[in-house]
Amino acid sequence: MGLLDLFLQSFSSISLFGALVVLLLVYIFSSSFSSQDEGKGPPGPKPLPLLGNLLQLDLKRPYHTFMELSKKYGSVFTVHLGSQKVVILAGYKTVKEALVNYADEFGDRYSMQITKESSGGNGVIWANGESWREMRRFALTNLRDFGMGKKAFEDKIIEECTYLIDVLKKCKGEAFDTTQPIYQAVANMICSIVYGSRFEYDDPEFTSLVERTNRNIQLLGSPSIQVYNMFPWIGKWVANRKELHTMVAANKEQNRRLFTCLKETFNPQMCRGFVDSFLLRKQNLEESGNTKSHFHDNNLLQTVLNLFAAGTDTTATTLRWGLLFMAKYPKIQDQVQEELSRVIGSRKAQVEDRTSLPFTDAVIHETQRLANIVPMAIPHKTSKDVTFQGHFIKKGTTVFPLLTSVLYDESEWEHPRSFYPAHFLDKDGKFLKRDAFMPFSAGRRACLGESLARMELFIFFTSFLQHFRFTPAPGVSEDELDLTPRVGFTLSPSPHKLCAVSCM
Repeated sequence: MGLLDLFLQSFSSISLFGALVVLLLVYIFSSSFSSQDEGKGPPGPKPLPLLGNLLQLDLKRPYHTFMELSKKYGSVFTVHLGSQKVVILAGYKTVKEALVNYADEFGDRYSMQITKESSGGNGVIWANGESWREMRRFALTNLRDFGMGKKAFEDKIIEECTYLIDVLKKCKGEAFDTTQPIYQAVANMICSIVYGSRFEYDDPEFTSLVERTNRNIQLLGSPSIQVYNMFPWIGKWVANRKELHTMVAANKEQNRRLFTCLKETFNPQMCRGFVDSFLLRKQNLEESGNTKSHFHDNNLLQTVLNLFAAGTDTTATTLRWGLLFMAKYPKIQDQVQEELSRVIGSRKAQVEDRTSLPFTDAVIHETQRLANIVPMAIPHKTSKDVTFQGHFIKKGTTVFPLLTSVLYDESEWEHPRSFYPAHFLDKDGKFLKRDAFMPFSAGRRACLGESLARMELFIFFTSFLQHFRFTPAPGVSEDELDLTPRVGFTLSPSPHKLCAVSCM
């Protein structure tokens, strides 16, 4: 995307001339790249003053640009996003070494300008230091306490599947958009953990919360927000920033109302979910005289927002990709349904069936690999000076572990750009674990809900394929189904419709 096109798309009420004047003034008053920095650290394309490597980036899909640059500069290289120096890590071996072997050095989180404004350094995704450690530890403990990896929660997922299947049956085989029903079903699973209860699909409060969260994640990866993160002084002219802040504020207010209801019925002897557990810990600390702990209202609010967004988007998006792949590749769908019919018949699938369904399990894993939901991970930051693979990287440097380069690593995958479930099957048709399967990232910042997501993906996907055959909308052939992802912070399918034809 050219710079001219970018400015025309990014600003709602300023002329192109005005935008250029702003950039010129910033250039005059900002520090340019010093000659001392040149030649230090990992190699990379030469930056322009102020703009850095902006003109070389595909801002709709920057991971594509970074993949191309890695071919020239290697697995550790530098790019400049505006005046900010960023180190890119590419390839399975390099990303794993950094995130696992150098977990402490690469373990801090870089918070983008837009997320600083909304999170305030609270929560579990964008936080650092002792607050992050306490919130992550507490969140992980409570995810486990309230169901992650437990049979009781598995039963809740199975129950939610029945509600979702009823919704799909009402479509009566007609084409429908998979976004809303799947997002709502998955969101209900995190709601049951966080709030202690699920919501009806037609509840307007629930529907608006899900829709705003989905839209926020899309906006977070938009070109205009990326430019804003590089040049925060243009904020008042970025329409997407205003929309994002408005929706974040609405989600916060909605959660405050939910917290109020939970506080009114709070029983310390019977915690219903994460919020109750947090309130109990906060109460106990205050009663003991500790008024300066990290268990305060802002951390509660931001952690709940983090859990809701992360617990909904990636799982729901992966399921949508899975159904799209089934419609795109009907022969693979045939094999999944044959295995399900042969192994479990018409009874409801359970997590323990996974080992008896190697092909189905391989299809789910291949969906996660090829869908490449979080192509650049969530950005990291070095916690100290580090020399990595012969390159000196200063403390506080932003680092992008390029997960795309791991999931599509040509030295690790036989057919990295194709939907090929055999990546996860051995010569005898048994499931095969692959080290380069890293959709949840790795190390200190790996997804804390990985086991929850794995459980949900398996049960929802098998339930879908037991009950329905998924086909393209009338008039659309398999070849015409578009696998180009929508622009966003996470990669979801482009808008499309599918038909769910009942087969039970």
